[in-house]
Amino acid sequence: MSNDQPPPSPGQPPEDDPFSKRPPQEPPRSGQPPGGPSWGEPPGGPPPGGPPPGGPPPGGPPPGGPPPGGPPPGGPPPPGNPYDSAPPPPPPYGGYGGGYGGADPLSGMPPLADSGKRIAARIIDWLIIAVPLAIIGIPFKVYERATDNDSFDDTVNSLNGGGQLVFQLITIVAYVAYDTVMHAKKGQTLGKKWLKLRVAMLNDGSTPPMNASLVRALVLWLPALICCACLWPLLLLILILVDKPYKQGLHDKAAKTVVVSVSQ
Repeated sequence: MSNDQPPPSPGQPPEDDPFSKRPPQEPPRSGQPPGGPSWGEPPGGPPPGGPPPGGPPPGGPPPGGPPPGGPPPGGPPPPGNPYDSAPPPPPPYGGYGGGYGGADPLSGMPPLADSGKRIAARIIDWLIIAVPLAIIGIPFKVYERATDNDSFDDTVNSLNGGGQLVFQLITIVAYVAYDTVMHAKKGQTLGKKWLKLRVAMLNDGSTPPMNASLVRALVLWLPALICCACLWPLLLLILILVDKPYKQGLHDKAAKTVVVSVSQ
């Protein structure tokens, strides 16, 4: 007998064909379609009763809304506004002015003093100093020199004497020191206090410091006491009357001050 096996019948795969021996399939479980579980599912299928408690799988948003520290309800504030919807705070000027040379330095400042009251206060201050000086001038023979000379030139030349020169220096010091100290202390001379006026810095309404008070007093009194006893006060008065809007004389402009009305 021959050992040759008969050739396989047509349509039947040979025994060494790997595709002819397929693994046996498990019977389908209840609730699972034939052919096995779908891709991405565990072999046992999805758990009964829906998705597991605790919210979505890892990587999704946490349950209970956005995390703490997120944007407040209503959206973030508009860009470029650090005060959100509230207006910015007012400038720290203490209720006075907006800065020298600003849009309106007098905004929030007390009203400017009446020109008539300023003239009256200046006359009062002049008398307060002039009367004691008149008494002090007697030992220096000021009045004798002034009445004995017939011409103005002789009177001026007589000031070259020791007594006259000393008295003139005393006069300058008295007027300048009176204005400087009184204004640097409270912004008021006695005349201004009695008529309820005050000298204030134009930039912020504060009391003038010592250097500003000294500059103001020197420009106010020095020309009048040295050479222009009548012309200088008249020039200052005209400038106060015509200056707009601050009513400043040359002494106010030099010290950057204004004269205002106060309640006391």
